[in-house]
Formats: sequence, C-alpha cells, structure tokens
Amino acid sequence: MSEASRRHGQLRFGLCADVHKDIMHDGEARLWVFVEAMQRADVDFVVQLGDFCRPYDYNRAFLSIWEGLDMPRYHVLGNHEVDGGFTREQALEYWGAERRYYSFDRGGCHFVVLDGNDVREGAPEGYPRYVAPDQLAWLRDDLAGTAARTFLFSHQTLEADDGLENAAELRNLLEAENGRAGWNKVAASFSGHHHIDGAVTLGGIHYIQINSMSNFWMGEQYQCVRYGDEVDAEYPFIKYTAPYRDPLYAVVTVDDGALTIEGVGSEWAGPSPAELGYPVAGMEERIAPRIASVRLEL
Repeated sequence: MSEASRRHGQLRFGLCADVHKDIMHDGEARLWVFVEAMQRADVDFVVQLGDFCRPYDYNRAFLSIWEGLDMPRYHVLGNHEVDGGFTREQALEYWGAERRYYSFDRGGCHFVVLDGNDVREGAPEGYPRYVAPDQLAWLRDDLAGTAARTFLFSHQTLEADDGLENAAELRNLLEAENGRAGWNKVAASFSGHHHIDGAVTLGGIHYIQINSMSNFWMGEQYQCVRYGDEVDAEYPFIKYTAPYRDPLYAVVTVDDGALTIEGVGSEWAGPSPAELGYPVAGMEERIAPRIASVRLEL
C-alpha cells in the first residue's frame, strides 16, 4: 500500500457506477481509465454499482479488463443487467459473483451490498426497484451481527423514494440499528442508477450518489447524435444521453473521523442537457459531468 494508505485506521476503495457497456461505444476505454487509476491509487478494493454489462459473449473482453485488477472486486446488480431477457442469476454467473446481496469486512469496517431489483407484487410497470422482506430480514440480522462501522452499496438510492420504492423503510431500519448500537455505526450508503452527483445526510447517515462513468440519460425527446452516423447505427441509445467526455469515478478514504470522496470532473461531449432543453432547474449542481470531491464527518 502507499504511504498514505498505511496510516493507522485508514481504508481506501474505488467506486464506479453505470458504465453501460451495452449503450456506450467506448465502454472498454472508459473502464481501462478506471482500472489504471485504481492501480495508481493503490486502493484496498473496488466496487461497481450496477448497470455494468449484460452477459453477452461479446462483452468478455470488457469484463476481462475489470478482472485484470489484482485486488478484491465487488459487484452490485443494476436494473439494466436483465435487459435482453437475462436474469439476475445469469448476470451474477457471468461476472463470477455468487450472491445478489451479501456483506464483507475490510480494514476494520463492515460493508453491505444490497439488491434493489426485487419484484413487488402489484408494483407499477417498469423496472423493479424494491428490497423484499426476506432481504430486509437478512439486512437487519447482518447489521445486528457486527460491531464495526458499516457502509452500504446499492444501485438505486436510499435517499428518496424515486430510488428504491421502500427507501424510507430502509432508512428507518438503518437509523433503528444506530439507535440500538448507541452510535452512528451505519455511516453511509453509496448508490448509482440516477446518473447524478451529490450527497445528503438524513438521520445522521450520509447518502452519496455516484455519478455514471459515462453519461446522463435524457430520453428520446432530447436526442442528439454526437459521434457520427456509424457509431449511432451500432449504438443507437447514445443519442438519448448526454455523454461525459472523460470517464467519472471516485476514490473513497475512510479514517477514524471522516469519509473523503476524491472525484473526477469532465465536460459534456457535445451539447449539455440544458442546451437541449432538458429541465435542469434546481438540479444544476447534481446534473453535471463530475463527481465532486467532498469530506464528510463520521
């Protein structure tokens, strides 16, 4: 480890979210940048927060870039892993991952990975965004079983109900565990999915949204061909996004008193969402080609 990482009580890990290999023409190049940055940063482990790649044979080269990282690597299931008729289990098998939700310990801290893609009976049409009762029961037991400072990873945010449908229930569970423990044992929750930047603190717990490595999704109404007709023909969904010129990712450092996020900034590759008429009012700081660097007290 680097000299900084050898300091007592310090842990460093790398995060990326929403690479969207199956949307972006340059997904492999973006992942290479992340891999090389993590090697230079000498992090303890890395996590991808979902919407990584679907289990197609032609994505093997992309996956091998990730597997070239000689450090612990952890996967979070996104909602787009099931596009093309795949199941969550097929995506996990393809990645070499064993479980949809799980926990692990590193550097004296406890980490929990959730699967926010459970199906709720009677839910509206669209992608599932729910943590089912069996997973909630597991989470409650898992949290009660550790005395270590704890961090969560999920694809959809726990910050608000436009992420996970039962986000409020999950936040209440985390706050109840902190009340039972008598300190802010559950310190922070990281998510992707929304392709925005920012952090809020609710009930003493930090909820951090890690921006997409690749783009901000706008939809058909705001389409713009940015990389030419040939790329558009092979990757037709890019034109519904506002891509970032450079890949975004973050290095997170945990020490005894703080959580420090070192983010990456870039520029829009072509017109910004605002320039195309996308409604950004009130979200200008979050709909941006960056992951802001911030220090949060623990």
